[in-house]
Amino acid sequence: MKKKIIYSILVVFLAGLTVGAFYINSLLPIITGYAAKNLASAVFISGRDQADVEALDLNFSVIRYTSNEVDTIQKKVTSRFLWGKSTAIYRDGFGCTIVHGDEEETLQRVVFPSGTKPDYNQDSVSWPLGDILPGKIIFGIDLARLGQIADNLIGKDAYNGHAFAFVVMHKGIPVIEKYRPEFNQKTRFLSWSMAKSFTNALAGILVQDGKLDINKPADIPEWQNDDRKSISINNLLQMQSGLKWNEDYGSGSDVNLMLHRESDFAAYVAGHQLKSAPGSEWYYSSGSTNLVSGLIRKAINNDDEYFRLAPERLFNRIGMPDAVFEADASGTLVGSSYIYATTRDYARFALLYLQDGIFNGERILPEGWVKYTTTPVSGSDGAYGSSFWLNGNKEFPDAPANMFYCKGHDGQRIFILPEQQMAVVILGYSPKPDHVMDFNSLLRDILSAVR
Repeated sequence: MKKKIIYSILVVFLAGLTVGAFYINSLLPIITGYAAKNLASAVFISGRDQADVEALDLNFSVIRYTSNEVDTIQKKVTSRFLWGKSTAIYRDGFGCTIVHGDEEETLQRVVFPSGTKPDYNQDSVSWPLGDILPGKIIFGIDLARLGQIADNLIGKDAYNGHAFAFVVMHKGIPVIEKYRPEFNQKTRFLSWSMAKSFTNALAGILVQDGKLDINKPADIPEWQNDDRKSISINNLLQMQSGLKWNEDYGSGSDVNLMLHRESDFAAYVAGHQLKSAPGSEWYYSSGSTNLVSGLIRKAINNDDEYFRLAPERLFNRIGMPDAVFEADASGTLVGSSYIYATTRDYARFALLYLQDGIFNGERILPEGWVKYTTTPVSGSDGAYGSSFWLNGNKEFPDAPANMFYCKGHDGQRIFILPEQQMAVVILGYSPKPDHVMDFNSLLRDILSAVR
């Protein structure tokens, strides 16, 4: 009898070890991949110091215990935790990418197309394409009040946050701009999920070109023999694909596995099965946006042209030529998460949508695209349109109901307020530990400065 009890305990113990090891092994690529990718991009794209990034951006959960090696010659970062290891490499034009197995040598042979920079210099060109701001007096806004708000937000960690950068744009012109000492107007900041709104813009450009019909079923061969065949790009843009998906960032979820373990994000998402009928249920999914990126690439059907799409058809035309839209190891833009751009760049993007898709007198997005973008999706309680968040559910009760915004992890925000002809950009590691920034109070105070 005693032997049976000991045997049973041993079986349970070994089973526990097996389950524990399996769980840890599934998390290691996420832990080390997150550290390697974000540190590499911060160092090689944003020009930040390794110690600063580790102290701020990576100083949470298990991520803080990774050991990180930055190779400034080869432009790569290797992060280790326990027996896990991940490496992210930097490539001109493509940004930083996590490599798996022997991918690095193959990826280093892929060259970003040349000649994608515009023929203007922002330092010598007037706003909005350039950085020379008008010197005239701004009417209709209390600049002293905005200055106080900026000082409190950036200098005193007001509103329960720790923002790196802040700008308010009024009537198309930045009127207040504030940075922490280690950053400036040339620093590129990570978008996180605000990139989804940029993917919306790229889709709109192809719609205008006649190369993309968002209402037709998505062109994915493996879906043609089941109910997934009716999923449209519109369903994906509006987060109504019906695909099974777990967006929990605090676990070994679909989104974490996609970003840190997979090489082809779009293919990974395409392999998911249906949970509900397409168009019947709203569920936020980073996978859906990366699938849109893959479908845009397929619609163009030419990688050189695809890699030129974001810089030549969007960034250069709206005054953000130094922005970097990172790609996964397969070459598809990570439309869900990975754009690096300046604070003024994000304000310019807001200006594009404030002006119904027109920038500097040139139509960039198709007529009616902004209206489509800001139309509430069924099931979202008025909180979501097409790859933009809406204030229809009054999440921010002191802000206008028709405000719409780009929302990214760790407090990245671009608030667009059409009635006030205003945009507000907050960037950086914005929350304090275990807290969420009080955006409603911030917006309320900013609006109080508008006469």
